Amino acid sequence: MKLRYVLLLLSMLSLASCATVEGMGEDIESAGEAIQDGADD
Repeated sequence: MKLRYVLLLLSMLSLASCATVEGMGEDIESAGEAIQDGADD
């Protein structure tokens, strides 16, 4: 049950940190690029 609250809190914080859809898209894109760069190494 605690895990559910932690996940809810984290998702709310992540949505609040990227207030616009464009910002969220940029965050997802940069995360994807970081993963790809890590895989290339």
